[in-house]
Formats: sequence, structure tokens, C-alpha cells
Amino acid sequence: DKKAYDLLIQCETGVVAVSGTPETPSKTGISVADIAGGMYAYTGILTALYQREKTGQGSAFEVTLFEALGEWMGYPGYYANYGGMAPSRTGASHATIFPYGPFTCGDGKTVFFGIQNEREWDNFCRIVLQRAELGSDPRFRPNPARIANQIELATIIDGVLKSLTSQQVLQRLDEAQIANARLNSPQEFWQHPQLAARNRKRNVATPSGPIEALLPPVTLRGVEARMDAIPSVGQHSLHILAELGYTETEINALQRSNVT
Repeated sequence: DKKAYDLLIQCETGVVAVSGTPETPSKTGISVADIAGGMYAYTGILTALYQREKTGQGSAFEVTLFEALGEWMGYPGYYANYGGMAPSRTGASHATIFPYGPFTCGDGKTVFFGIQNEREWDNFCRIVLQRAELGSDPRFRPNPARIANQIELATIIDGVLKSLTSQQVLQRLDEAQIANARLNSPQEFWQHPQLAARNRKRNVATPSGPIEALLPPVTLRGVEARMDAIPSVGQHSLHILAELGYTETEINALQRSNVT
């Protein structure tokens, strides 16, 4: 009987408890409960349509925000229930792998990278830090040792990265074949070269003039996504009311009352 808003669902499912810093539990920056619910509704509709195509029978389904986001909370949920403790809130860093997360470079910019195995750790020490001997140092090998000694290791890493620009660090990480990323702002994302390389924008007309809009993320071969103009308020009211069975007299009465 309780109202369900995105933030409240994030709280109830534990998302806020595992997000943020040790001091500050945080909601996500986007409405993940609403998005999860919408996506599972979408997959439910597609499943129902496919079932109808196969059986000729319609069906009904339900999706709740709580259960949709609960599916996304599977990892921390199982981790807490069967591992005896919930994953720690570690900000943008990884709770169980180190180094994995944000690091500041000499030009003040932040880069993210993650070491996934001992081969990558060796490459990281040899190519990025240019201290190959650290690869076999028992203080930092394997990953549980790096977690146990991460403060000492972070000091070593910071000492090297602070002497380099972010571009130099990214080049070394690429050479070492270690996954990495820049900390982009929303505006930097909008201008991301990957969007341009993949031709992911289309011009769309709006009542206030044309804008760029992102294509839907599913790309079907040989199919161009439909990207119609954004309608003005009330632009399609007459057609919709007619479809709903309103008479011309009723529609005219609504118009005289300024119902849009």
C-alpha cells in the first residue's frame, strides 16, 4: 500500500546501502528503478507478442519496480546472504579488487583502470609503473595481498601517476592492454568520439527548433530507427480523441474549453 518512487525503491532494495562512500550512502545519478521497471516491461511485452505469434493466445504479465531493481541487486544480495557480509561502499573504487577505480594524474585529471589478473598486474608494473620488480613483490601478489596492502600500494601508484599527464597514463595503460577510461562529464559524453564513429545521432525537429537525438541502443542490420519530430502540445489530440470514439461535437466542445 506504500507509494513507490525511484529513490524509495533504491533504498528498499539496498542500492543506496551499497552505493556511495563509506561515510555517505548515495542514490545513483540516474533513475535506475524507473529504468529497470521500464526495461522489464519492454521485455515482457516482447515475450508476450512472441508467445502470441507462436500460440495465437494473448497473455498478461506484471512488473514491479521493487522486483525489477531487485534483479539488478543479485550480486550484492547473494554476496551478503551467503558470504556473511554486504559489499563495502567504496565510492568509485572496487570493493574486492585493487587497483580498480579512480586515480589522479599529474595534470589533475582522473583516469579509471582495473587490474583483473596477475598477467595484467605484471604488465601494469612493467609498462605503466615501469617498476617490474613490484610484479613479484609478495606484498602485492596476488590480489588479496594487494587488498591487504592497498594503502601502501596506492602511495606507490600515486607517486608514479602524479609525474605523468592523464594522456600519458592512458597511453601506457593501452600499451599494457589494461582496461581504462576517462572520467567524462555529461557534456564530454555527448561529444564522445565513439558516438561520432558509430553515427549515433540524428537531427530531430521540435517546436523549439532542431536538436540532436541519440539513436535507440539496439541496432538492427538494414533497419533505420524511426526518429519522428517531437510534437507540439495537443498536436495529435484530434486524431487520438477520434480513435477513442469521441464524436466531432464532443471534440469541438473540448476544444472550446481549451482541453488539449
